[in-house]
Amino acid sequence: MKSKNFNGGTVLVFETGDEVVSTLTKFAKERSLSAAHFTAIGAFSDAALGYFDLQRKDYLKNEVKEQVEVVSLIGDIALDKGQPKVHAHVVVGKRDGAAMGGHLLEAHVRPTLELVLEHAGEQWKRKFDAESGLALIDLGAKGD
Repeated sequence: MKSKNFNGGTVLVFETGDEVVSTLTKFAKERSLSAAHFTAIGAFSDAALGYFDLQRKDYLKNEVKEQVEVVSLIGDIALDKGQPKVHAHVVVGKRDGAAMGGHLLEAHVRPTLELVLEHAGEQWKRKFDAESGLALIDLGAKGD
């Protein structure tokens, strides 16, 4: 992955084989990002999409084992237990025009993914929500 800063953000260009979630998480940790949002387009060789089952309080995994276009990838980065955590949703398009979407659990890029990350200039924190079983952004949380 290559990156270049611009006023208020960063453009990241992922290359073939890069795993999106882990690479973006590593980037966020290296730069101590505590609040950002992003959008991206490109393509994946494979992906794992999640559907959150509220009763089980866990993700059901839907595997995509073919080349797909990234029609839309959006998400944010916020602190969870003091570390940057990526939260992303994606819609991918298949060869026949069918679309699949969900929470992005894992995906490998082929041939590229162009991601624009905008820094929020403040700190967002996640807090565990017992009802849903998820760590949700808490707008009332105080900065460190």
